[in-house]
Amino acid sequence: MKLPHDNMIEISFRLNGKPVSLQINPWDSALAVLRDNLGLTGTKEGCGIGECGACTILVDGLAVDSCLMLGAQLEGRDVETIEGLGTGEILHPIQEKFLSHGAVQCGFCTPGMIMSAKSLLEGNAKADKKDIVEALSGNLCRCTGYVQIVEAVEDAAKEISEATESGRNRS
Repeated sequence: MKLPHDNMIEISFRLNGKPVSLQINPWDSALAVLRDNLGLTGTKEGCGIGECGACTILVDGLAVDSCLMLGAQLEGRDVETIEGLGTGEILHPIQEKFLSHGAVQCGFCTPGMIMSAKSLLEGNAKADKKDIVEALSGNLCRCTGYVQIVEAVEDAAKEISEATESGRNRS
């Protein structure tokens, strides 16, 4: 990380599998860097104080609230956003299950929920309902009542676990 004369700092990190370098204000949050500097608007700002989980991203595989992280802390890290899942026509299994279970209502919390679920399932593809509820406890939803969300993640866990066991891992 360099500090040029105009008080901007340069950061470099991997974003959704690709190297990124850019100059940011030292006080910018990771959320602001992703949305404002890089145009990745899938990561949402809900509360701005780390309570709602709408801004959840993966940093080195761990779910974090990007509103609580400085952009400078992305330096040298591996960052994944909702835009990094799926490939246009092909959805990630978690995304597929959210759709098939009706876990997407207004959609505002959905990216954060999916990223939290992805972090969980990458570390524990055999996660049970208790694990899922705990992993999603930092994500708030006002529309679904959580039943469809938990069922979607349970179904995704089953699919990912079976795919991993058979050697055709899609996550």
